Amino acid sequence: MAASNNASLSTESFWSDADRHLIRYGGDFTREIIERAEGSFVHTADGRKILDFTSGQMSAILGHSHPAIVATVQQQVAGLDHLYSGMLSRPVVDLARRLADSLPAPLEKALLLTTGAESNEAAIRMAKLVTGKHEIVSFARSWHGMTQAAASATYSAGRKGYGPGAPGNFAIPVPNTYRPDFTTADGALDWRRQLDFAFDLIDAQSTGSLAACLVEPILSSGGIIEPPVGYFAALQAKCRERGMLMIVDEAQTGLCRTGTWYAFERDGIVPDILTLSKTLGAGLPLAAVVTSAEIEQRAYERGFLFFTTHVSDPLVAAVGNTVLDVLAADRLDERARDLGAFLRKGLESIAGRHEVVGDIRGRGLLAGVELVVDRETKRSSDELGARVTRRCLELGLHMNIVQLRGMGGVFRIAPPLTATEDELSLGLEILDTAIGDAAAAL
Repeated sequence: MAASNNASLSTESFWSDADRHLIRYGGDFTREIIERAEGSFVHTADGRKILDFTSGQMSAILGHSHPAIVATVQQQVAGLDHLYSGMLSRPVVDLARRLADSLPAPLEKALLLTTGAESNEAAIRMAKLVTGKHEIVSFARSWHGMTQAAASATYSAGRKGYGPGAPGNFAIPVPNTYRPDFTTADGALDWRRQLDFAFDLIDAQSTGSLAACLVEPILSSGGIIEPPVGYFAALQAKCRERGMLMIVDEAQTGLCRTGTWYAFERDGIVPDILTLSKTLGAGLPLAAVVTSAEIEQRAYERGFLFFTTHVSDPLVAAVGNTVLDVLAADRLDERARDLGAFLRKGLESIAGRHEVVGDIRGRGLLAGVELVVDRETKRSSDELGARVTRRCLELGLHMNIVQLRGMGGVFRIAPPLTATEDELSLGLEILDTAIGDAAAAL
């Protein structure tokens, strides 16, 4: 009894300290104390085992505490952890070379940083310097980070109350096949007309200083929206016509999650600048900007400056090399395709039992499930999504839901690429029960 009382007091003290001393940075904290994580699960202080269908912050593609990552961190931190930013180490050069080897030409020059926001910040800065222009175009439901230039190109959340963003940022509509705005005669999304209209507006607003278009191949915080095949090739043509660079942000889609090493491969394009983060470090803070030798040379000649405390850090670079080792050795691109098909089949089965499932989308092990209260009208309900999320957690499944104006709650499902079919089945079973319970309570 004394031990139980001590545990209760300890938990009470934890939340008291958290409430008193932590700055809240985006919604409420999950009221669980996480003690450890392993594989596809996180473990709480009170002994609960929770299946993690978000891979941490959509990052831990090898699961939590992967043995190869643990061994690399232990070995590297004991020998070479951090350096002056102007010094180089073997892990950094090895990772830059290996990233280039994994990408199509002409992408061959890499800058290693820490977060997705930082990589997008560097990419935007480079694009502005190289083009001599400053205007940036991105999707109206985009998320590229919370630092100044990245936040100015982010439209899904966080724009109100902070004063003006960077000048010259424009949004274009998202080609959402489930909720089309421009339609053909049969009601399908007319993305070509939508794209033409978008750039008519961009041209009308631009001062003639269009530098770059920054896009995600699958909008994640925007509700797991995947533009149709052909869209990105047409978008790149719009950029070329205007002398703009195309920056592709693969924070969540890069490195095998969608079933190919990079999501842009589906569309037969090569971006001018590619940004990677989240998945590159498999949960540790590692990001990269990759571009061509030509763009890098022009940036260098014009004095490109992005000198940060943790640029080219050897510790996380060594982790990045291990991530590439595991992805290749275990053929996790193929595994993501196979498990993605298994996951989609299970989600489609759930949709067959629950009318509140309006749409299933995504690619590989990045899936989206949009909830609605009426399939015909596609009317959404914030309450329904919140109820399903709470019920999932009660039953032992951590889910992330995106709730945006004009859309229903959209679950972002991104299990580790190392997950098993049994673990996916467990998650699907819990989600099925939670949706049923929540829908019945409406």
